[in-house]
Amino acid sequence: MKLSSDSGPTSVPLLDETISQNLARTVAEHADRDALVSVEQGIRFTYAQFADEVDQVARGLMGIGVDKGDRVGIWSPNFAEWVLVQYATARIGAILVTINPAYRSSELEYVLNQSGLSVLVAVESFLTSDYRSMVEEVWERVPAERVIYLHTADWDDLLDASGEVPVRQLDQRTAQLTAGEAINIQYTSGTTGFPKGATLSHRN
Repeated sequence: MKLSSDSGPTSVPLLDETISQNLARTVAEHADRDALVSVEQGIRFTYAQFADEVDQVARGLMGIGVDKGDRVGIWSPNFAEWVLVQYATARIGAILVTINPAYRSSELEYVLNQSGLSVLVAVESFLTSDYRSMVEEVWERVPAERVIYLHTADWDDLLDASGEVPVRQLDQRTAQLTAGEAINIQYTSGTTGFPKGATLSHRN
């Protein structure tokens, strides 16, 4: 068993809290301050608004059957939804698999299979990359069960699914989590072979 985190001598101790606990503490202290700004999308959330948006996405993920420990992939450039999905998966104990936006279909297929993710959140396209076509090309050869495309009815359906999960059920799920549990899998560049997944915890 390896440590999920370690540190040398420091006057500032590591915070022994989950991402959700950290966000809740920040909301309590700075509810009206800006938390997330996406100029391109015309989005500006205060911490209080951001936490509400995160909770809706988290409940939506629970509503479509995402459980603690499940892998959820995100394949997208920098959009506000990317951050919401990261915090939402952390809220429910799922593990976010971050997929390089520059990947082509062969690299996508490798990561989807290697990570064992069940749900993929992606944009349909960006610049010259047709993400939807690449997803469709590999879909029958990967374990993922569902793809949700941002800025389409898929995303709206995910948000609607939040209505099936009461807030207390979300809070109960979050209360089970600890700072040492996995929150994220990031893949290395793969310069010396296939990319390798590095797992990070809430504490990391």
